[in-house]
Amino acid sequence: MMKRTIFRDEHDLFREQFHKFLEREVAPHFGEWERQGMVPREAWLKAGAAGYLCPWLPQVYGGSGTDFLYGVVQMEELAALMATGFTLSVHNDIIAPYLWNFGTEEQKRRWLPGCASGKIVTAVAMTEPDAGSDLKAIRTTAVRDGGHYVLNGMKTFITNGIANDLVIVAAKTDPAARPAHRGITLFGVEAGTPGYVKGRKLEKIGWRSQDTAELAFEDCRVPASNRLGQEGEGFVMLMKQLPRERLMLSISCVAGMWPVLEMTRAYVTERRAFGRRVADFQNTRMKLAELYTVAEISRVFLDRLIGAHMGGEEINAECAMLKSFASENLKRLCDECLQLFGGYGYMEEYPIARAWRDARLQMIYGGANEIMKEIIARATVDGGT
Repeated sequence: MMKRTIFRDEHDLFREQFHKFLEREVAPHFGEWERQGMVPREAWLKAGAAGYLCPWLPQVYGGSGTDFLYGVVQMEELAALMATGFTLSVHNDIIAPYLWNFGTEEQKRRWLPGCASGKIVTAVAMTEPDAGSDLKAIRTTAVRDGGHYVLNGMKTFITNGIANDLVIVAAKTDPAARPAHRGITLFGVEAGTPGYVKGRKLEKIGWRSQDTAELAFEDCRVPASNRLGQEGEGFVMLMKQLPRERLMLSISCVAGMWPVLEMTRAYVTERRAFGRRVADFQNTRMKLAELYTVAEISRVFLDRLIGAHMGGEEINAECAMLKSFASENLKRLCDECLQLFGGYGYMEEYPIARAWRDARLQMIYGGANEIMKEIIARATVDGGT
């Protein structure tokens, strides 16, 4: 396979150290976390103590001042272990950047050190029962009342919905605004705030160790000092962050292809049928050759976009392309590889079964792939209009 050129020696050393941390602190417990449907706080605190939470933050906020590639390494190593439910990278590289990019200095000093230590686990609440990819349709409201805002509404499918200590909530401060997105504002809501209710933990097909929940805001009084930016700026903030989010999801998809391919290669090399290794049948060889090619192409495109992101390029459409392409091919790859396992592939004791069910989510979250294709069409078919 092609040698990757985006990483330097310090990234390779970090990968080795982080891999050892995962083998020691995550791998032995992951099966139990899957059964419990939750990653315990102890795991977050251990990751924070080891310097693996928000390492890109400056030291004054509890980080190490590392570059974006350290987060890439973490997501790839989590994918290699198939530890999909430990949402460390979601916390590090999707949610905490909202606080860094849009928070006041007071908000940063109040929240970011806890994000780096594991004392604050974050979530972001955009999706509602009647508003998923169409963020402009959210109904949660935030009404100014003196030095507070009063939030009312429901959110669903929220990652870290139970575990979170701080959730960034998208709400409408001006429901009558036209266009509708101009009425959306973001707020940091801390766990324990009266009126902030963590609802039921949702049972999912896959990603079982990741707690996903419904949240309710019932006359929830949030200090005005918890507002991110100005009123009406929330939608723009979300749009600025979503390309990075989709890039991170793409990293997970592409990195997730390789452990599935390797476990399948090992299985078909050892498994025998009709007096021959399964790996010796032409169908097996051609299928794996095709899937390795897709994985390699995906990784080359990914590395190109990682470099572009770090260089400050505008890659909204390209991130949509890769998120759509990689998630669809990860799903297909897992399905094709499970078929090569035969009946054993359908047994929970084989990791391919978990990889297969976990892969399905990637086409939905972070914006459904149908939305990704609409973004791509606007930039290509419509000429960027």
